[in-house]
Amino acid sequence: MLLFAAPQAASAASCGVPASGYDRGGAPRSGTPNDPLFSHQWGLQQIKAPGAWARGARGKGVTIAIVDSGVDLGHPDLKAKILPGKELVRKTSGLAGPGCPGPQDENGHGTHVAGIAAAITGNGTGVAGTAPLARILPVRVLDKKGVGETTAIDTGIRWAADHGAKVINLSIGASVPLIDNLPGNSSATEAAVAHAFSKGAVVVASAGNESVPLCDYPAAAKHAVCVAATDRNGLPSFYSNFPVDPDGTVAVRAPGGTDDPVFCESDLDIWSTMWPRSADDQCGGTIRGYDTLAGTSMAAPFVSGVAALLAGKGLRAPQIIQCLKTRSSNNGFYDPVNGYGTVNADAAVAGCKKTSR
Repeated sequence: MLLFAAPQAASAASCGVPASGYDRGGAPRSGTPNDPLFSHQWGLQQIKAPGAWARGARGKGVTIAIVDSGVDLGHPDLKAKILPGKELVRKTSGLAGPGCPGPQDENGHGTHVAGIAAAITGNGTGVAGTAPLARILPVRVLDKKGVGETTAIDTGIRWAADHGAKVINLSIGASVPLIDNLPGNSSATEAAVAHAFSKGAVVVASAGNESVPLCDYPAAAKHAVCVAATDRNGLPSFYSNFPVDPDGTVAVRAPGGTDDPVFCESDLDIWSTMWPRSADDQCGGTIRGYDTLAGTSMAAPFVSGVAALLAGKGLRAPQIIQCLKTRSSNNGFYDPVNGYGTVNADAAVAGCKKTSR
């Protein structure tokens, strides 16, 4: 079993949310992009995404798979770019099978992750995404409680790679930290990630939220990119696992927030899209369809978005991983606290070119 800290689903499952169930997040901004909540999205500034956009990098033609609790298929800041996805949750002992058909989110976590990576940008609604023109491929492997089987997740990785994803986001971690890091315990996940890499996909995964000095699985897989979290000040988030893996997995940091214990819709954390019937979106906030969460789950899709910007420039998976390694804030140097540093979208787009090799 795998588990991550995710909001609980609303008590009564309902698949459709009317248009009136979503707020716009305020009036459109006068600047570019004009998304109302953009000024609250400090994570995009921290990774210097606007600089990359100004260079023409938008992720056009790139598919990002969100292997998670699904995606809200009707969300106005996502639906125009969602591709037909896959539902892989089985109703087994301890799991709540899907109440809604297909990859519709019944939890909220996957919708939040999808918006960070690639929400529609410049539409005068809600938030901006890291890769504004990338498409979203929802692969549902977690039930309404945010719980799923390792076999379903591994199958989801393979399915996404076989169906055109050039970036695969895994904001997922083990329910018992470090157990999967023991020799032989994650061979199937290693094989699934290796398969995706062989198909040309970059697999990006969250390091974990247990404050341990090691990337958890699936982030620790050899061909994955492990992502730890930073706070609004650019410092390591207190809850985040460290970007460390003995096997040499490329590990970086990206915005994950502080995990504000008091307020919903806290600017200390990460704004993104949310399924309106998620218990998290009903915690007392005022903007329906948008909310803040914190965790390495939020950090990973920032890196997935940067990977999509590079893929849109024609870089292949090995080149993208090398670019993240050399163009993050440590400039190619590694340390056990920050890994290769905080990702820098502008530096990556400016400094990494497509090659024939």
